[in-house]
Amino acid sequence: MKTFSDPCTVDRYDFNGATMGTRYRAVLYSAEVQNEGELARQLDQAVTQVDLQMSNWRPDSELMRFNDLEPGIWMTLPSDLLWVLHTAIQVGLASDSAFDIAVGDLVGAWSFGPPAGLAKGGEREALRRQPGPSAAAALEFDFGSGRVRKRHRVHLDLSGIAKGFGVDRLARCLEDRGIRDYLVSIDGEFRARGGKPGGQPWTVAIEAPQEGVRTALGVLQMGDGGLATSGDYRHFLEQEGTRYAHTMDPRLAVPVANDVASVSVLAPTCMLADAWATALMVLGPERGSAMAREYGLSALFLLRDKGGLRQLWVDGDGAVG
Repeated sequence: MKTFSDPCTVDRYDFNGATMGTRYRAVLYSAEVQNEGELARQLDQAVTQVDLQMSNWRPDSELMRFNDLEPGIWMTLPSDLLWVLHTAIQVGLASDSAFDIAVGDLVGAWSFGPPAGLAKGGEREALRRQPGPSAAAALEFDFGSGRVRKRHRVHLDLSGIAKGFGVDRLARCLEDRGIRDYLVSIDGEFRARGGKPGGQPWTVAIEAPQEGVRTALGVLQMGDGGLATSGDYRHFLEQEGTRYAHTMDPRLAVPVANDVASVSVLAPTCMLADAWATALMVLGPERGSAMAREYGLSALFLLRDKGGLRQLWVDGDGAVG
């Protein structure tokens, strides 16, 4: 049974800052927070560390250093990065390759990665005709020594999982301090535990998939766990009258092209919610909802049709509405 702190004995704290080209936030209730300044520093340090390890936009990140290595060369990686890579591969295998972090070249060819520029038609066509190896096939792990090497030349892109892990790291900072009632987020991805004083649950807005504006379509109550959304309305490319979403279909080596405007996923961690939101976006409503039921995920699909938006909800015990 979920319990909440006594409203007469707790205070509300709110921390926020810049990270990953956007902002993070941590809202919590606690009877006493020792040294607020130190906690703010720890939260900032946690997300900064994730960015330094996993960013595709920082040439000095651990990930980019690994991307630059030739196949066969071992590299010792921080434990957090090692865990994210391993988790990404597991989600990739479970999703029938709908999620795959070995899409760095593909993302670059479609001008969605650094540096931005015109889409490279010849490179796109070459990748479509002969897609590169999956991350599962390309990476070899030595967990005993914390090392990874590439079997094949590949460029990894963690944009579909790193932000979710960053949210989990914020949560870990609070958990380490014994804080049990919190909501942390980075740019619309969340991790929650406990609730507000008086037994009120945490509520978060589900964004309407509208280009150029941010409006709430509705709200969702969160229990303990993570929430992430993948959509086609924020980052896209228009070329010769055609709009291409930034989410790649690794199986076809092309941008996703289906009627899914967005998918929001509830999972035990925000890292898993982040990765699975991308996978379900790629799979589409029919296969995606079936896979959500298979793995016990709660998911909200927002689908475009001639009449506007249609909602498809799959809850964690397999019900569909």
